[in-house]
Amino acid sequence: MQPIVIKIGGHELDDEAFLGEMAGVIKGLPAPVVIVHGGGKEISNLQKIMGIEPRFQNGVRVTDRESLAIVEMVLGGTANRRLVRHLVNGGVEAQGMSGLDRGLIRAEKMILADQDMGFTGEVKAVRGEVLLEMLAQGITPVIAPICLGPDSSFNVNADHVAGAVAAAIGAGQVIFLTNVEGVLQEDRVVPALTPAQTHQMIVEGTIFGGMIPKVETALAVLTQGVPQAVITNLSGLRTHGGTVFSPESIPA
Repeated sequence: MQPIVIKIGGHELDDEAFLGEMAGVIKGLPAPVVIVHGGGKEISNLQKIMGIEPRFQNGVRVTDRESLAIVEMVLGGTANRRLVRHLVNGGVEAQGMSGLDRGLIRAEKMILADQDMGFTGEVKAVRGEVLLEMLAQGITPVIAPICLGPDSSFNVNADHVAGAVAAAIGAGQVIFLTNVEGVLQEDRVVPALTPAQTHQMIVEGTIFGGMIPKVETALAVLTQGVPQAVITNLSGLRTHGGTVFSPESIPA
């Protein structure tokens, strides 16, 4: 069975009830799982405590040297350890790691014409065989998106890492866990969408507000060769629900 990659956002990671329930759901999934997590909410909170104003460019965090230390503390420390603790207590053979471990994920500095992104990076290579070996042993990798650069570590957007990891291990799906079950139309979850259908729903205003960046992230995963991306919540993860994005229509 093809593995799946589950991306957990930072807003969910400080919710103890969510994490406890999530561990039970992941334990019951039939496919091998790789988890990639964010931590942006906690990073921003700690930046402010340290007198650093969070800065973003096109929705991606600008990481200066001082902020990189905070990113490494939160992602590689607090957030990753908390998530692993809940998973292990829920019966999942979880092992925390980052893109630095064994050179799992290599990155280079993100280059933008109008903004120095500092230590924010882009994925260049993933050692998929490392993750496949772990999955074969029944281990669930829990990856913090701190990646290995030639002269430094890099903070890489967790959505981008999830897509790159999925492509490297031949995953069948990337599942983005959110606080909504999926894309809604007339208060019902739309079960499947193609890129063309998704763009049309944005134009029509059916997909709007905070859902737009969510679906754009899902569509970006498809361009990396992953067959499907899913937006859902814990209930949808449990029942294999949510909205499934794929390059072509899914037969009914």
